[in-house]
Amino acid sequence: MSKSGKTAATAQIQRKHSELKERVNYHNERYHTLDKPEISDYDFDQMFTELLTLESEHNGLDLSDSPTQRVGGDAIAAFKKVDHRLPMISLSNSYSEEDIKEFNARIKKFLRNDSDVEYFAELKLDGLSMELVYEEGQLVRALTRGDGVTGEDVTHNVKTIKSIPLKISHKKLLEVRGEILINKADFVEMNQAYEEAGQMVFANPRNAAAGTIRQLDPKIAASRPLQFFAYALGAYEGITFDSQSDIEDKLAKLKFPVMDRKFTTTTSSEDDLINYYQKINKERSQLPFDIDGIVIKVNPLALQDDLGMVARSPRWATAVKFQPEQAQTVIENIVLQVGRTGAITPVAIMKPVKVGGVTITNATLHNQDEIDRKDIRIGDTVIIQRAGDVIPQVVDVVTSLRPKNSEKFIIASNCPTCGSKVTKEPEEVVLRCHNPFCKSVLIGSLIHFVSRRAMNMEKVGDKLVEAFVEKELVKSFSDLYKLTAKDIQTLDRQGEKSIENILNSIEKSKQTTLAKFIYALGIRFVGEQTAKLLADHYGTIENFMQAEAEELEKVPEIGEKVSATILKWLHDKRMQTEVKTLAKFMTFEAPKRKLEGKLSGMSFLVTGTLPVKRDVAHEKIEENGGKLLSGVSAKLSYLIVGEDPGSKADKAQSVGVKIISWEEFLELIK
Repeated sequence: MSKSGKTAATAQIQRKHSELKERVNYHNERYHTLDKPEISDYDFDQMFTELLTLESEHNGLDLSDSPTQRVGGDAIAAFKKVDHRLPMISLSNSYSEEDIKEFNARIKKFLRNDSDVEYFAELKLDGLSMELVYEEGQLVRALTRGDGVTGEDVTHNVKTIKSIPLKISHKKLLEVRGEILINKADFVEMNQAYEEAGQMVFANPRNAAAGTIRQLDPKIAASRPLQFFAYALGAYEGITFDSQSDIEDKLAKLKFPVMDRKFTTTTSSEDDLINYYQKINKERSQLPFDIDGIVIKVNPLALQDDLGMVARSPRWATAVKFQPEQAQTVIENIVLQVGRTGAITPVAIMKPVKVGGVTITNATLHNQDEIDRKDIRIGDTVIIQRAGDVIPQVVDVVTSLRPKNSEKFIIASNCPTCGSKVTKEPEEVVLRCHNPFCKSVLIGSLIHFVSRRAMNMEKVGDKLVEAFVEKELVKSFSDLYKLTAKDIQTLDRQGEKSIENILNSIEKSKQTTLAKFIYALGIRFVGEQTAKLLADHYGTIENFMQAEAEELEKVPEIGEKVSATILKWLHDKRMQTEVKTLAKFMTFEAPKRKLEGKLSGMSFLVTGTLPVKRDVAHEKIEENGGKLLSGVSAKLSYLIVGEDPGSKADKAQSVGVKIISWEEFLELIK
């Protein structure tokens, strides 16, 4: 409706307007500032559209504090607030192919041009918007979108992202805008690690990325797998751009990560845009990162300038979102699972339902705090989605459909497997069973022990491990090496050839490395890299079993918390006996790293592009007695840098680590 066609706002309309503003502001803060959204993007967009429509149809409404006049949420008080040179505007949203046609028609009408307009279309990444400010070729500032005018200075965290260049060849002002996100596979792995450690997990990759960037300690950001894609500009000097596609081409030449062209399209055809939208919607679950739609932009920048702005959005671009991949189902039961570390995980067993082409029957509820926060109960009708298009997740409870006899769900105080008392450790949110003889803990530990990255018993799968434990053939790691053909014959569906393959697989695993063996033991907080560092430091399993706190904390990347956990495990008499028994079966391969050499006592980390391949550099270090670390810390002796070293060089300088080139490294080993 035009302004002249507006009607006067009645008291009822004004009340509705105030309520809508309050609701939108609340959800804006949950999404942009707290990174804890309570409703889907689709529901928020519907609410926001309702507010826009109300304001466009009625005079006399107070727009001074309306969220339609701004972008995003408030800047967080803990961070320095900095104004953007140019506002970081948001795009108008739509949800259908018809909207693509309407967008094209609006562009042509405004330009008074019946001929085809060239468009550039790309993925709408579901992450955190970021502006990188470069002056004299240096990254001097990184700002969140904030309210569109003022953002938060998060430079200390953004500098830890490996894909973001700290220096560029363009020496004048350049503001690069893009999205920070976490890949789906990295998200799943990260959440699994957090859950195992008893910490809160993230709801989805977007929340994880946004929550990481808003940490005060850059070590947290450095430890998480953040990615960046550049796709737009703020202010710039001394460089020209002809089109949207030209922007991304030139940013790529400046070593900024941009979207692979196989995921974009440049076209003047409306039908091509619709086909692109349909194609990406079908393929979205196979993409390595989360998206929530596509973005269509008029490609020539000269036409973008002619089109200008409308309200809070550019007239020359639009976001066409996908309908959320959600479904409604009923929780038929909540069962408790016990992991190898004793962690008790509640899992919702649901009436099967399809989400994004995948049939979902269960979803983890993580812990009691999560159950309480969402008030999830047996018998509830719930909305579910796949977080990161991977993990089934309960989004919301439809309380209006809740059975009258419903009761709150409380995790029992005893282990569902062995009946032992479960407790919560300090600073953890999960309950744990601490009985080392618990059958579920044993099964989880054995599955980890035989896994590919541990002892690599290729023919011993999860089901076989469970059968061994159920038949009481295996009660410890070492029992696996005592199995006979006669033992395995007692299991169902095990033929002669199958038994032979199982026993050969177990026999083959006896030849291993000390690092893999330590990792296989399943000591809490000891991942593959930590196991390698322990193996490098102690050299033999006997030395490791006699470790003391003071010596342990000299090992790179091991602090007080990890040291205490390792010592508790090592001092367990049952574990001491078990390792001694296991060691009798093992033949440990000689480590690649020489214990003595020109680099003995020194630790190294390689970053950037070297004149040799990375694995060749690592071999050179290890064959001369040096240790390899996975991150920068005060325990690092040297950081070897090549071209485009990224944030590690800055971090090394800040903690006083010596930085050397590949040529200087070669001088060390002459």
